[in-house]
Amino acid sequence: MQQITEFDPSAFLATASNKPGVYRMFDVKGELLYVGKAKSLKKRLASYFRKTGLSPKTAALVARIQQIDTTITANETEALLLEQSLIKASRPPYNILLRDDKSYPYVFLSSQDSFPRLGLHRGTKKLKGRYFGPYPSAGAIRESLSLLQKTFKVRQCEDSYYRNRSRPCLQHQINRCKAPCVGLVDEQEYAEDVRHSVMFLEGRSNALTDELNRAMEQAAQDLDFERAAELRDQVGLLRRVQDQQSMDTEQGNVDVVAAAVSPGGACVHVIMVRQGRVLGSKNHFPRVPIEQTPGEVLAAFLPQFYLGGAERELPGEIIVNDTHEDLPVIAEALAQARGHNLVISHRVRGTRSRWQTMAVNNADMALTGMLANRQNIQVRFETLQEALKLDEMPTRLECYDISHSSGEATVASCVVFGPQGPIKSDYRRFNIEGVTAGDDYAAMRQALVRRFSRIQEGEGKMPDILLVDGGKGQMSMALEVLKELAIHDLTLLGVAKGVTRKAGMETLYLNDPQVELVLPGHSPALHLIQHIRDEAHRFAITGHRARRGKARNTSPLEGIEGVGPKRRRELLRHFGGLQELRRASAAEMVKVPGISKKLAEQIYASLHSD
Repeated sequence: MQQITEFDPSAFLATASNKPGVYRMFDVKGELLYVGKAKSLKKRLASYFRKTGLSPKTAALVARIQQIDTTITANETEALLLEQSLIKASRPPYNILLRDDKSYPYVFLSSQDSFPRLGLHRGTKKLKGRYFGPYPSAGAIRESLSLLQKTFKVRQCEDSYYRNRSRPCLQHQINRCKAPCVGLVDEQEYAEDVRHSVMFLEGRSNALTDELNRAMEQAAQDLDFERAAELRDQVGLLRRVQDQQSMDTEQGNVDVVAAAVSPGGACVHVIMVRQGRVLGSKNHFPRVPIEQTPGEVLAAFLPQFYLGGAERELPGEIIVNDTHEDLPVIAEALAQARGHNLVISHRVRGTRSRWQTMAVNNADMALTGMLANRQNIQVRFETLQEALKLDEMPTRLECYDISHSSGEATVASCVVFGPQGPIKSDYRRFNIEGVTAGDDYAAMRQALVRRFSRIQEGEGKMPDILLVDGGKGQMSMALEVLKELAIHDLTLLGVAKGVTRKAGMETLYLNDPQVELVLPGHSPALHLIQHIRDEAHRFAITGHRARRGKARNTSPLEGIEGVGPKRRRELLRHFGGLQELRRASAAEMVKVPGISKKLAEQIYASLHSD
């Protein structure tokens, strides 16, 4: 058997080159551990073998090295390109690895049709037409397409489906398409809708809104109130997007990339800005095996993200939240690979500074949430299993709560939690009818009967634990419903506020109103119960307020001092309706003529006083 000799760094470094290039580190089995690039191979490799100053993970890498191969390149830019090619091909365990290598999707507008279609496109741009984007995810692009479908009703169906229609489809029936397939709209009107869609996709939202406002006023003067109402709805939808895109400048193609690093991992948040409009953002969680600073993570992330194989469109500028000595080389390599100039900026002002701050905050929040989900929520579920003496850890918790105002507009809520946190897609609300006003027991009974009857019919999943927000009465009502529906083996937990009605002092009942469960105030299981109880309470109140507000016809603006008919008209005109006005902040209300900062704050407080 051949004896394996120990790697001798001194002998290796004595012959190493000072030129730029790429190095590859292998272990005793010949498996690739790490790929790196350097302006000077000898200096970079020597830094791995110094006696002090290495991080624990870097020291672990060095301890496994059995062989180092190097490739000399003409310059550092070529070294960077080769490094990314090798990382993509081999995916070494000690490199920062970006797992998402999919190309970004675009909005596609066909050009060869009399009635063009809008759609989502990913991949090579072979079809004839215009491409808008790129967007950070399919979800972001579908959100834009949904808005355009509601607003301008341009078709989004495939050509094969469109050409074989003999009558309008469901999209026309729900007022999301003008049915050009069966001739219900002429080419001139449709072309105008396409032009407005293009204005929105190009980021010219302000000009588009002004144009629609003028058309709405003209339609009202011509007594064409149906057309004016349609234009009002379009303005309202666009205003909503403009409020979300408060940093819309209608200029600049920028990617904002911010890295957040903690001992548990790293997150890189990418915000995409096109024509000054934030199209969306996405979190990336690269594998970071060696202790890194945000700058080092960015230096490893950017080449992989833009040169890692997926076809990504480069902006004119990339804004980062930290610096690194390799960033100028990365900018040169990106420009060389894609054929146009590119700037990587760190110190920015004005709108770009706000984009940068937003990206940093999102990266920090996403990383914190990821670590919290992975560590704390799992611990809370495991502690709850121990507290309730369950054979298996629960995977689905449901909690119910009732909300009303003196019996008016009673709403019951159902929220669902799993080991990864809230499962919001499974949340449900029940409008309670036919019970005595203020009878919470009857309301809870109706909600539980409706919910669990549907589950028995195969609609939905049975929870492992059922929580009801209330005392012994609510607990008894839930037990009665489960008995009537012959539902067994379901853990029932009643959550009642204690005598002091303070968080941490709740009284818990387990499967029987006479059996109290006592958990210490610091228990993770109690924190989980409080979390789901508070979420059920919030969800019930939100539903109740929406139902109550819908039943009341009086405009809430009429009771605000200083807001007369003219200012009410300007507010509703600017935001497109009361619903959009409620969503606006006080800072957004100041943009309306005649509304001062003080009055805007007064309007905001009045609209949200309940």
